[in-house]
Amino acid sequence: MSRILALVAVLCVVATVALGLVYAGGHSPGALDSWAEHAISGLGRTTLDVLVLPTEPFVLIPAIAIIAGVCAYRRRWPDAALAVAGPALALGLNTWVLKPLFDRWKEGILVYPSGHTVSLVTVLVVLVLLARPKVLTVVVGVVLLCCAAIGMIGLGYHYLTDIVGGAFFATAVVTGLRAVTPRRVPAPSAG
Repeated sequence: MSRILALVAVLCVVATVALGLVYAGGHSPGALDSWAEHAISGLGRTTLDVLVLPTEPFVLIPAIAIIAGVCAYRRRWPDAALAVAGPALALGLNTWVLKPLFDRWKEGILVYPSGHTVSLVTVLVVLVLLARPKVLTVVVGVVLLCCAAIGMIGLGYHYLTDIVGGAFFATAVVTGLRAVTPRRVPAPSAG
């Protein structure tokens, strides 16, 4: 499992960098970004505000605390650490390394990769790795990400490509951390 997670992490880093290089130093949307903005343009402000809620710190910080708390209660210390370290590391790297490196701007703000997306997707990937049933967790996560993406694009926070880059980067960080985290091997059954 660690090798698969490491491969996913590497592929997501490559995708983040490749997409970032296409838009590095840019101030204008690409064709896909323009299409997404046009497709979403009819939604009202209230709807967009609701759709973007899953990316807000007042939603995500309690979610991280609950996930870490449940893991700690179950004495799953590496999982509790992943729930906290994944988002913290991803956000720190995104804010202080990737955004300045790729230098993509929108309305005076660095936007690639999307920090809103990194925040949300790190928590979602942690949930996918820890929760059961996984298929249901993935479906709920994809729906939340799509809703948040519509909200972020409609409110003018990000281009679609910023969101895709943020999703790749967040996935890379969490799967990479999980791949290198020592896992406790269950003891064989005595009876």
